[in-house]
Amino acid sequence: MRVVLQRSKGASVTVEGDITGAISSGYVLLVGITHEDTEKDADYLAGKIAQLRLFEDEEGKMNRSILDNGGEILSISQFTLYGDVKKGRRPSFISAARPETAEPLWHAFNEALRGHGLIVETGIFGAMMDVQLINDGPVTILVESK
Repeated sequence: MRVVLQRSKGASVTVEGDITGAISSGYVLLVGITHEDTEKDADYLAGKIAQLRLFEDEEGKMNRSILDNGGEILSISQFTLYGDVKKGRRPSFISAARPETAEPLWHAFNEALRGHGLIVETGIFGAMMDVQLINDGPVTILVESK
């Protein structure tokens, strides 16, 4: 699994004109899943993300986790994170898991985050989504399970 994590001061995702998820402060997660991923990968990444210290303490150092800081998560499925552009001009997505594999794992990942006590809002799997966010910092981290 591959997650692009962006610390955010506010974010929302809209599908066909309706907001399906919104947060005021926390992380926006773009979540990509490949063929070999399992629930073990989802659990690992959920724990890692819950414990990452990406918020500043009183001294301005990144010493506080999202659990310490009281933020929320907006999780968005993003198969294009496994797009390969090494050859040609159009990305190949053969490394991305098929929807019947990826969707249950994305849901399991979101449930694992909730299991850590986090509030998780989402987009809609497979939908065309408009994502808006105010990047905080900006802080953007790539987190992978393998």
